[in-house]
Amino acid sequence: MINLNKSPKALKAMELFKSGYNCAQAVVGAWHEEMGLDFGTAVHIASGFGGGMGRLREVCGSCSGAFMVLSMKYGYTDPKNYQDKKMLYELIQKFAARFKEENGFDSIVCRELLGLAAGASSPAPSKRTESYYKKRPCPELIGLSSHLLNEFIQKSQS
Repeated sequence: MINLNKSPKALKAMELFKSGYNCAQAVVGAWHEEMGLDFGTAVHIASGFGGGMGRLREVCGSCSGAFMVLSMKYGYTDPKNYQDKKMLYELIQKFAARFKEENGFDSIVCRELLGLAAGASSPAPSKRTESYYKKRPCPELIGLSSHLLNEFIQKSQS
């Protein structure tokens, strides 16, 4: 996996997660300025996407957060502009492919990344304890998403 210690946004996102924000909020919170949003608005928008979307354990919240950042930077507003829509969807798919390639799980699905069985998950968030952080890959996946955002944004600006 990528060395996340060299990426300030990755470290910030990981710090936000460890302070209690969910996975999507951590990524969006680290990138709120680039999205043109104040921190509070950014984490509010992302709040329902943690735990694989409301703890449904579907798409990883760090990916959802990254998709929000990419949408704010490169999204479209005209529903008939198929070229812009196609460009954004290509970017999202490329991001997802890189995330899979780098994460060691070949997935963007929360339950697969956590090694959980399919099925309903309790909506109650888990208590954030030391053992919680030890048994979950979430901080590293959040750092990875944030690091990849930096890579994708720099590449598109050059």
